[in-house]
Amino acid sequence: MALGTATDPYELRFDTGRICLDLLATTHPVERLDSVAVLRAWITGSGIVPPGTPLAHADGSWLAGFRELRCQTARLVRARAPSVPGPAPGGPYDLALARVNDLARAAPPAPRAVRGDDGVLVRELTAPPECAALLGALARDAVELLTDPVARASLRQCAGDNCPIVYVDTSRGRRRRWCSSEICGNRERVARHRRRAALAR
Repeated sequence: MALGTATDPYELRFDTGRICLDLLATTHPVERLDSVAVLRAWITGSGIVPPGTPLAHADGSWLAGFRELRCQTARLVRARAPSVPGPAPGGPYDLALARVNDLARAAPPAPRAVRGDDGVLVRELTAPPECAALLGALARDAVELLTDPVARASLRQCAGDNCPIVYVDTSRGRRRRWCSSEICGNRERVARHRRRAALAR
């Protein structure tokens, strides 16, 4: 999805290749998870719950929980980027690791298959999801990403100016440079054109 204003829940991005990294992307260019309504839209948009899942019971404590997991996951992901040396034992990294591992212990929401209106099987949850179950699903995704050597080696940070977004590069030849060709890639092309025009003048 395209990048929009921070208050528009429909302008969230889900293009990093992993849901835990999509969560990290909610800090750019400004805080995106600035209300429970936007958090609900993010949860549905991320695909961790089926469309139409009731989320009216989400409250401010959910917002705090998702932001905390985002902070701890960011600490782990950025420390494990291929070009960054491994962190020293102890300290903030180990605290983040312990917290993500703890959250990952919660069972994810239980799905079931039911007949849709047209008779085709669709996925729904057995009950409205609890916050701990959703955080558990996200924390497990982070654990799987960071413990998979192939996926970890494919982590890239966007080459766009001042863009902190980390994504999984699955492109042919691993040559993807930007989190989004339409956003950061287009900005870089426009900036390059302006520089050439300025030199020509």
